[in-house]
Amino acid sequence: MSQSLVIIPTYNESENISSLILKIFQEIPEIHILVVDDNSPDKTYEIVNKLCKNFKQNLFLELRQNKNGLGEAYKHGFKWALNKSYEYIFQMDADFSHDPSELLIMLNYLKNNYDLVIGSRYIEGINVVNWPLNRILLSVIAAYYVRLITWMPIKDPTAGFVGYKKKVLKSINTERIRSIGYAFQIEMKYISWRQKYRLKEHPIIFKNREKGVSKLGSKIIFEAILAVPLLRLRRFFYE
Repeated sequence: MSQSLVIIPTYNESENISSLILKIFQEIPEIHILVVDDNSPDKTYEIVNKLCKNFKQNLFLELRQNKNGLGEAYKHGFKWALNKSYEYIFQMDADFSHDPSELLIMLNYLKNNYDLVIGSRYIEGINVVNWPLNRILLSVIAAYYVRLITWMPIKDPTAGFVGYKKKVLKSINTERIRSIGYAFQIEMKYISWRQKYRLKEHPIIFKNREKGVSKLGSKIIFEAILAVPLLRLRRFFYE
């Protein structure tokens, strides 16, 4: 069994998912992939299910009945991964905004000196391609806001391309995390940092999706704004 797993949450990603899975296997043939689909109306899960027949040992599908948010999808995936005893667990988007060619580099960090590795858009300037200016400004301001409030020394706290050692996820009580979207990404990093795990930001180039529709909405952004101060107030839960 592979020691490494990539978790990909999906909702209406039929235009991207097949190409992404094949690209990941091209980069690391022995890696395992778990797709957590929230009952996509475009039947993304049917595409994955067909691919599972060709990659019986490496590709897995968890089909949830309702769309409950990105955070819940990842929590489902993390629980599944820990039950299967993977040592290295990654999370990444399904829309090719995260380049699968970075996975091997990030995996090597985990196998050596680090407990958590973040695919960072902002550790070396602003490495974002094809995002509208207002979206870039929103993301950069959000990152600064999170650092200001939490004191967390992470340049890209809302990043969605992250790799964990098993021990990190085992130490986090994800049932306490109710956030979705940006807030979920922030909270996972904040807890890991408070628990003094060794963190590494690896520079990546983030590309805006070319196919499909973004799931980021004003509700997710507003939730993140409210959630950040609460992290400081609740920090004693994580120590």
